[in-house]
Amino acid sequence: MSSIEFPPLKNDLILRVCRGESVERVPIWIMRQAGRYLPEYKTISAQHSFFEVCRTPTLACEVTLQPVRRFNLDAAIIFSDILVVPQALGMQVEMLAGEGPTFPQPLKTPEDIQKQIDRTRQASVELKYVYEAITLTRQKLDGQCPLIGFCGAPWTLMSYMIEGKASSTMSKAKRWLYTYEKDSLDLLNLLANFIVDHFVEQIAAGAQLVQLFESHCANLTPDLFQRFSYPFLCQIAQGVRTELAKRNLSPVPFILFAKDAHYAIQDLAATGLFDVIGLDWTIAPTSIRSLRENYPKLVLQGNLDPCALYASKENLESFVRNMVEIFGTKQYIANLGHGIYPDMSVDHVQWFIDAVHQISEQINSNRGEK
Repeated sequence: MSSIEFPPLKNDLILRVCRGESVERVPIWIMRQAGRYLPEYKTISAQHSFFEVCRTPTLACEVTLQPVRRFNLDAAIIFSDILVVPQALGMQVEMLAGEGPTFPQPLKTPEDIQKQIDRTRQASVELKYVYEAITLTRQKLDGQCPLIGFCGAPWTLMSYMIEGKASSTMSKAKRWLYTYEKDSLDLLNLLANFIVDHFVEQIAAGAQLVQLFESHCANLTPDLFQRFSYPFLCQIAQGVRTELAKRNLSPVPFILFAKDAHYAIQDLAATGLFDVIGLDWTIAPTSIRSLRENYPKLVLQGNLDPCALYASKENLESFVRNMVEIFGTKQYIANLGHGIYPDMSVDHVQWFIDAVHQISEQINSNRGEK
């Protein structure tokens, strides 16, 4: 928790859930809630490039606030990008229209690590614009809801740094895991240490929760995940707590979202290192119930299929009711199972948010809870 003075919090639902408290309704935020589907964001993106918005605290703050002005969301998430980390370490990243993020000079061999990555760089210096945006946003939120900070996990970042762009197979990056094991582990460890510092600086600047995105688990075998992802996820969660204690800063809830890691969810939950585990839309109800039975204090987040937001209002409400009934109204944060799509209707997003609030309130009322 930051030592900076901020306005008092008016909506602490999501923080209360993370503390294991009962709440009157299920809190909701949405991955990628700030950005490309909102008309007000399109006005800004027409005048400024993507990374210009990320690097300009006033613009990043404005884009972060846009969805919480429009919708009754229970958390804001700072507008940034997971690839600011490789940028901070010296790699060039471009955001190309219609293509997404691109590395003009991706890592091809381990020798490129020494050529393109500056190990002396510090998050506190290189990513100062992120922390300034967080502090400004906390002030501008005026306590409306908590602010989430985030970062990409080491394997996800490494895969982009080697592939050079999005890939369905991640074969170039996976080749490193099989042929350059020592160098892969060194790069992943370098990234993990930088991510710890990035998270600590975000929290010091005012982030009230943080989420770690491991987005490319679908490309890993269970064995590769255990060797090249799992240890570093744990290292980061523990490292953040250790570094916060050194700086006399209180810990904040730590959310892990390991997309498509269905084969490792139980192992991740068993560590006790993650306050919240986010689930994607492929996780079966039986797996959710198993997590509830085995780890009753664990907070779960998710997991509506983003495409479900294309449905009619009536059908969407049915999907939400089913989801809330499976997860329950305790130790639960509603979200999508991944990011919102750029062509999504703002009306449908509103339906989703309202349905979560109304249905969970109704369920609690019927049970005599609050």
